[in-house]
Amino acid sequence: MGTSGKVIKCRAAVAWKPNAPLVMEEIEVAPPQKHEIRIKVIATGVCHTDLYHLFEGKLQEGFPAVLGHEGAGIVESVGPGVTDFKPGQNFKYLNHVCVSVGDNVIPIVVSQCGECRFCKHPKSNMCEQSWKSLSTGIMPEEDSRFTCRGKVIFQFMGTSTFSEYTVLNQIAVAKICDDARLDRVCLLGCGVATGYGAAINTAQVTQGSVCAVFGLGAVGLAAVMGCRNAGASRIIGVDINEDKFGKARSLGATDLVNPKKHSKPISEVLSEMTNGGVDFSLECVGNVAVMRSALESCVRGWGVSVVVGWTDVDDFSARPIQLIAGKTWKGSLFGGFKGKDAIPKLVLDYKSGRINLDEFVTHTMPLDKVNDSIELMKTGTCIRTVLNVSSK
Repeated sequence: MGTSGKVIKCRAAVAWKPNAPLVMEEIEVAPPQKHEIRIKVIATGVCHTDLYHLFEGKLQEGFPAVLGHEGAGIVESVGPGVTDFKPGQNFKYLNHVCVSVGDNVIPIVVSQCGECRFCKHPKSNMCEQSWKSLSTGIMPEEDSRFTCRGKVIFQFMGTSTFSEYTVLNQIAVAKICDDARLDRVCLLGCGVATGYGAAINTAQVTQGSVCAVFGLGAVGLAAVMGCRNAGASRIIGVDINEDKFGKARSLGATDLVNPKKHSKPISEVLSEMTNGGVDFSLECVGNVAVMRSALESCVRGWGVSVVVGWTDVDDFSARPIQLIAGKTWKGSLFGGFKGKDAIPKLVLDYKSGRINLDEFVTHTMPLDKVNDSIELMKTGTCIRTVLNVSSK
């Protein structure tokens, strides 16, 4: 019997409170309402933003919640007013590809309503419909479709992909091709798109330029790949974890620097390496001290530094002369991509070999091992763990 229009009971990893392990629970997922889509989640990446909300953001509000925002799945059912997405309730795997009557989709954390001032502006992806979840420290959506043990469970960033089923507004869903490998393209829902777009769209790295990428996690490695594809002649990766250096080289880094192995500030090291500073620097850590170092590593006159790493805990600062001297300091959210338009194209870029995704996946686990994946991220021993959410 079909599930359309009915409450679905399924497994999900619930964060009942901050600074505590996630708990596997049976939750109830309500049918989609007007303009909403219910998705069967096939795979999800575990992103540092999930870790931030659970352990690092010092947030006491917004719990209990189902975290996860880097997923991919198939459309199970749609609510009234949804005409662009096709549902389907059966699926199977053929050579790692999920085959279903329903559309393959990727939830997007930055909505694209297509109607607001920001969606209509060519230089922004800041859809006004995203601010409810983004302007308050990545709080969950209050209007949730999840319940568990008689309690409302918040939907983190309006996505919540640590669940076998989730419900999203159609403006936060990108439809992709039917033959995409969902346990790879899920990474385009956040980390890879964020770093790659920061280099391509926000920094606008130029042919023959010299770049520095601070932090070689998934976002930083994607930024390295973006610099490579933009034609940078030299890409310097900066990280204190040298285990990541090999991966960085495979994605385009030409030089690798461990700041702990130098007695002087990293900005001075890079200045000496590049005859006065790099053309572009990208901070992909979420650390305010590193943000300042990235800015100071840029060349005077035209250097561009982009803040990519997420944090909302501390203030940052810099000497005014850094900007007076002609440097530009800017930020990037989701790589500047308008998600509904860009993600389908990025999936095709992956299929054609223009962008890499396989190299980012260092671990694969079932959903009930989500706490193990979080520990891997906390200790810096993975690039991306992909959780297989729905059984094959």
